Amino acid sequence: MRKDIKAPVAKKIPKKLEKHGDVRIDNYFWMNQREDPGVIEYLNSENDYNEAVTAHTKEFQQQLFAEMKARIKEDDESVPYKLHGYWYITRYEKGGDYPIYSRKKESPDAPEEVMFNVNEMAKGFDYYSLGGLNVSTNNQLVAFGTDTVSRRKYTIRIKNLETGEIYPEEIKNTTGGSTWANDNKTLYYTKKDPQTLRSFQIYRHILGTDPKKDTLIYEEKDETFSAYVYKSKSHQFIIIGSHSTLTTEYRFLNANHPEGDFRVFQPRVRGLEYSISHFEDHFYVMTNKDGATNFKLMKTLVGETEMENWVDVIPHREDFLLEDIDIFRDYLVVSERNNGLNKIRIVRWEDDSEYYIPFDNETYTAYTSINPDFDTEVLRYNYNSMTTPTSVVEFNMKTKEKTVLKEHEVLGGKFDKNNYAAERIWATADDGTKIPVSLVYRKGTKMDGSNPLLQYAYGSYGSTIDPYFSSVRLSLLDRGFIYAIAHVRGGEYLGRNWYEEGRLFKKTNTFDDFIAVSEYLIDKKYTSAAHLYAMGGSAGGLLMGAVINRAPQLYNGVIAAVPFVDVVTTMLDESIPLTTGEYDEWGNPDNREYYEYMKSYSPYDNIKRQDYPNMLVTTGLHDSQVQYWEPAKWVAKLREYKTDSNVLLLHTNMEAGHGGPSGRFEALREVAEEYAFLLDLEGIGQ
Repeated sequence: MRKDIKAPVAKKIPKKLEKHGDVRIDNYFWMNQREDPGVIEYLNSENDYNEAVTAHTKEFQQQLFAEMKARIKEDDESVPYKLHGYWYITRYEKGGDYPIYSRKKESPDAPEEVMFNVNEMAKGFDYYSLGGLNVSTNNQLVAFGTDTVSRRKYTIRIKNLETGEIYPEEIKNTTGGSTWANDNKTLYYTKKDPQTLRSFQIYRHILGTDPKKDTLIYEEKDETFSAYVYKSKSHQFIIIGSHSTLTTEYRFLNANHPEGDFRVFQPRVRGLEYSISHFEDHFYVMTNKDGATNFKLMKTLVGETEMENWVDVIPHREDFLLEDIDIFRDYLVVSERNNGLNKIRIVRWEDDSEYYIPFDNETYTAYTSINPDFDTEVLRYNYNSMTTPTSVVEFNMKTKEKTVLKEHEVLGGKFDKNNYAAERIWATADDGTKIPVSLVYRKGTKMDGSNPLLQYAYGSYGSTIDPYFSSVRLSLLDRGFIYAIAHVRGGEYLGRNWYEEGRLFKKTNTFDDFIAVSEYLIDKKYTSAAHLYAMGGSAGGLLMGAVINRAPQLYNGVIAAVPFVDVVTTMLDESIPLTTGEYDEWGNPDNREYYEYMKSYSPYDNIKRQDYPNMLVTTGLHDSQVQYWEPAKWVAKLREYKTDSNVLLLHTNMEAGHGGPSGRFEALREVAEEYAFLLDLEGIGQ
């Protein structure tokens, strides 16, 4: 990787930021002016620098892209699922970058009705996302949302599936999702605050009327909450949800009477989390009520929904995390997690008899799939492991017979899952906590410290990164890399308490865990500091920033994707999307204690004069979750302070947002860029 090319030097315009009597000087604050030509000029100069430094890898990037794309079946389609008499399918055609959504009446063998060919709709757009498909109960209409900027602000339109006509009404600035009442003319949807992008208003739209005259049904006034609307699986209720990090509240309305008033299910109580599912004359409530840290299942009559009426169905257990339920006429399906592993439990309503679907290794992921039908004995679930591609499985809950409906193909003729090995190991953090790590590598790999290893983690919001299969990852494994997922605190891999131990005033446990895993992998000779690489995105990018400030010597290279690195400044700015809703995750810096704790680990505020690893930082100009200026400022300040000659690259996608490009294969170009960066550092160029 060329190091003789002069890197951009960002201008410094000191900005004094003062809070609680503490003064911070931010020399790069000016970068948050998206419309400033100087900002665009700087981002372009970084892109030009990135292109120049990596020019020798361009052919290799193209090779990696072609290799990864060749493993993916282009003319692929989903396993059909049935709803209201139609079988729904998502499929792709060769050469198409976007899906085709279709359906077949009554039988999977019936003639196909194409609802949307997104390849046609996306023509002329640099970015195009279609989502929120929502078919009316009478099967005649479909509401859908489109975003052509990548700011996650969708415009809802309505299409007549019988005539193909798209009605003129456009509902702007929404989440894209919506739900029909049972009269097939009333549509509920969620609007976003145009500045903060918080989902906060639920509107009712009547088919054929002016959206500007839509009725505001509910407004979430608390800026730490977001709102959303959906229909129960029973199709009997429209449900409005309000949620913050630690508190939830629901309202419900009979879907046959959309002109009625919503009723509060259980008024919000700070710290009380619950979710609701309807079946016959009861609501089933998954909740942390009564200190049920790992959640329990309760039920209550439809007419008596306040929590004093809730009764236990599945009590709280210290060693099992209750994650989800699926309700069927004769069965209750419970998704749980025990010692980090997914469990699917089948309970028969009639006699409470129960059993678990058997799974047989320690690096698998299993989860229930699309199950819209109450009246069936068949459960559909997905299964994969770090060595086994995803299978869609149909499981007969009565006979216990299972049928693999589809195993995702890895094309190219080179993949054999028997060539790879996966294992789970446990590192020990400084406080004695055991940290699980899922690993995958090619069989025959010698553990002598010479292997390149990519260590990945996320570690926030209770989001669990399960050990999953990736055909893209084979491009690293087949070139000698080991891939490791560090299940650090801040996720829920080992239960809800695992999350509690990695947020607010315990956030630094997440960083300490990641470093402890790195040290363990080096100590056990899976790799060495000369060959260890780290990667994380978004809040995982914060993790990368904190780790390289604390232990830069452990890594030869780091990839930080859309990284949340300017924690203090962002959390003090309530106009930025997501800020107010995140106080329960990071703390509110208006409180001095939280301010000081955040400042102690905020990557941007803790850059110091020291050597840093080789780094690739990526962002999107239109990112709605982590604003582009956070990584841009971070890179500029790192350039100013770092004392090494290692490569530091910033790539800003000038057309995309938080999720990257919209096309099915375009995203692989970014992966190819990341992999080429890592492989080049290892001296691997083909």
